[in-house]
This record gives sequence, C-alpha cells and structure tokens, in this order.
Amino acid sequence: MDKLIENIEAYISLNEDELLLLANAVERRTYNKNDIIFTEGEISSEIYFISNGCVRLFYNVDSNDKTAFFYTEGQFICAGESYTYNIPATENYQAVEKTEIYVFTKTKIESLLREVPKFEVIARIATENELITCQKVIASFVTKSAEERYTDLLNTQGELFQRVPQKYIASFLGVSPETLSRIKSRVHKKRRS
Repeated sequence: MDKLIENIEAYISLNEDELLLLANAVERRTYNKNDIIFTEGEISSEIYFISNGCVRLFYNVDSNDKTAFFYTEGQFICAGESYTYNIPATENYQAVEKTEIYVFTKTKIESLLREVPKFEVIARIATENELITCQKVIASFVTKSAEERYTDLLNTQGELFQRVPQKYIASFLGVSPETLSRIKSRVHKKRRS
C-alpha cells in the first residue's frame, strides 16, 4: 500500500487514524496476464489504483478491440462517466501482465468521506487522471503522425515496449503491426545516424 499512500500524500497529509481508515477501505486484488478487470456494459462502482503491473484500456469497435491507453504503477483508473452518472460503461480494462491493484468501492469511498472529508482527493485524483489521459490521447491523434506518437511513447513510457504485446502498442498508435514494424525501423535508423 506504500505507493497508494505516497500518491495520496502528494495531495494531502494523513495521520495514523486516517491511514488505518484508508487501509480498511481498500481491497487488494491480483490479476494474471490477460485477465479482464472491468467490462463495458457494466456500471462502474469502483476506483482502482495500480500498485504493480500494467493495465490496458480498450474499446470494442466493430468486433475489434482498440487500445486507448496503458496505465502503470502509481496511476488511478476509473470508468469515470459510468461511475459518476451510474450508466453502462463503454470501456474495458485488462491486465497485460500480472497486476496488483487496490480497489475502492463507491460505498467505501462514501463512508470514508463521511468520516474524513479530505479523502475526496481520491475521487478527484482518479477523475483528473482520466481527464488528462483523454486529453493526451485526443491531442496526439489530432496533432501528430503515427511516427511522432511512437517516438513520444518511446521517450515517455519506453518500458511499455518490454511489457506490452506489440499488437496492443500498434492499436494504441492507430496502425497495423506491420506499419509499427516499419515505423520502429525508421526511428531506430534515425537515432543511429
């Protein structure tokens, strides 16, 4: 739970009683590679915090899954629209490697808020993470080529190339696996020259 506490304490400080309340409010879950954490059509009542591992956000589009984002250690995940408005979600979350998450249910969060109002920061961080993620994805597709998106991913989250199957990275970049191979080759040639 150290990563979770550290992440929350970047926003607010917690005393011993509050730390104990937090520990009692979360459930630790472990997922194996390829396990589905959350499925579209469900109504979200949970916020997740990744303490170890990698999770893929994807959408089903015409019977094909399209990767929208990757979350790694220290990030919150929430199907925000579903969670906030109590409507069926359109997104899916899948562990792409063995993953440990801490889960806050809506009921536990509401209970925490009654006891310690400053815990609203948990929902706020999760919502902000989702908003920032959406903005980054949209901006990259509007302003950059697939090669530029590849280079950005390499520079900012290069470890994903060792952790995530290439077909998911290709989907995230909006290209076929074959095109991804050509992009990789061009980028690596440029870097060597």
